[in-house]
Amino acid sequence: MASLAIGADLGGTNARAAVVDRATGDVRTVHRERLDERSPEAVAEVVARVVLNAPNLGWRDVAFGPMVAQALGVPVRIVNDLSAAAWGERQLGAAKGVDEAALVFVGSGVGSGLIVGGQLHDGARGVAGELGHTKVRPMRGGPPRLCGCGQRGCLEAYAGGSKLAERVREELLAGAASCIPELVQGDLEQVTASVVDRAAAVGDVYARELWDEVGDLLGTAIANLITLLNPARVILGGGVILGCPELEKLVRLAYAERVSRSAMEGVELVPAALGEDAGVVGAALLD
Repeated sequence: MASLAIGADLGGTNARAAVVDRATGDVRTVHRERLDERSPEAVAEVVARVVLNAPNLGWRDVAFGPMVAQALGVPVRIVNDLSAAAWGERQLGAAKGVDEAALVFVGSGVGSGLIVGGQLHDGARGVAGELGHTKVRPMRGGPPRLCGCGQRGCLEAYAGGSKLAERVREELLAGAASCIPELVQGDLEQVTASVVDRAAAVGDVYARELWDEVGDLLGTAIANLITLLNPARVILGGGVILGCPELEKLVRLAYAERVSRSAMEGVELVPAALGEDAGVVGAALLD
């Protein structure tokens, strides 16, 4: 009989749970549920996590794991979503067989998961790899953009998909000239990073300038991560980077300019292999 486990992944918009064969990594079945009700009590019926700070859900200091364990009647292990995804890629995806690796995910938010010495590195309190909350804008010269975590100047406030769309809507309503409104037929609620990328691809000045800024920030952050940790492989994931080819080119250019030459030697930047299943597969395969 196959050894089955349940992995769950809590995002800013949806919760996903999957039954995974631990021996092969095959996903037997997946359940997805939109988080229309975001209270910890409601989400506890769907997915397991202890949350110290979940900015995309508006939670602070919530002991979520015990809620889920009580609801399910089984033991629950809690890990950061990007850590779970990194472990999935380490076991069965783009980092298989690689003992020093980092997963950098740029979707609605920005984060990373770290594999050090062949093991998942969570840090002292389980929040290692919070790349999106490293600061990229100084306070002097006017307040930086506000992040969902409550602080200002975070990488996620500038490069995360949710904050990017929010910023573009604000600037277009303030009078910025761009073809983006035409691409969304005047409905600015439909603005996404991929729409900005389409505008940049046809030479839209506003989109190109925004992408120059965001590409520089993301590329520099990845370069600093590589300089600090010296991984053998960096796995790129998330729709904002993999779904935006114009932005990805700029990120790679900025990375190549900023990374330490000694750390750059031999490192590979590759796309994630498991897609949106990485988190649930990794969660299920954790011991």
